[in-house]
Amino acid sequence: MTTKETEKQSTWNRFWSWYERHVTESLILTAFIIYIQIPHMIWNADLYLETGMVSRVHPVLDFFMYGVDLIEIFPMINIGFLIYCTVRKKRKQSIKIKTKK
Repeated sequence: MTTKETEKQSTWNRFWSWYERHVTESLILTAFIIYIQIPHMIWNADLYLETGMVSRVHPVLDFFMYGVDLIEIFPMINIGFLIYCTVRKKRKQSIKIKTKK
């Protein structure tokens, strides 16, 4: 293995070690983003039903409610990270068990 490959691998491993230590914070942020979807769903339903009770009241409010859609990207990435982190951890455990036998 070359020095660059070792460097990349250690950076990769350092990132995942850091991520595993901060999973709780990551889940809290994801939960917050998911919960702010509730007012967004109400706003979106109001747009669809055209009642005008919540939507089109103020352009700044509409801007923020529309923007909530864009931050859904972060929980999607985080779910992928969590799945990969779990698979990675299980792989490490299975390798440890195999080497003990």
